[in-house]
Amino acid sequence: MIDFRRGQKREDPEINLIPFIDVLLVVLIFLMVTTTYSKFTELQITLPSADAGKAIEKPFEINVTVDAKGNYTVNNVPVSFHNVAGLADELKNAARAGQGGAQAQKSPVVVINADQFAMHQMVINVLEAARIAGYDKLTFAAQTGSKK
Repeated sequence: MIDFRRGQKREDPEINLIPFIDVLLVVLIFLMVTTTYSKFTELQITLPSADAGKAIEKPFEINVTVDAKGNYTVNNVPVSFHNVAGLADELKNAARAGQGGAQAQKSPVVVINADQFAMHQMVINVLEAARIAGYDKLTFAAQTGSKK
């Protein structure tokens, strides 16, 4: 066999960077177009301010507490029930026991004190029980500062 390249020097192989850069630019443009930013997914709301004066007459309240373990208390009395109607009966009993005199005609305010780790369904059970009991005044208790 005859070697025709005997006198020629071998060239070192080179990587052509131009097609590589073109592919990277296309991938970069694709990523920029398809990326979603969290700034656009935030819900922009303006919360109302509470400038109301102090109430002259304190309404009758039924305090319902929901803890993270699934336990309910109505006016600091532990209750157990098997369905939402049972909790509604407990709310009615608490209203009858706590109301007296001039407040007997008024609908009580149900104050829900839910633990931050309580399941949502447990709070919904309280809302449904208040609806069944006929109490349309509901509010949620919250703390004002964070404990960190």
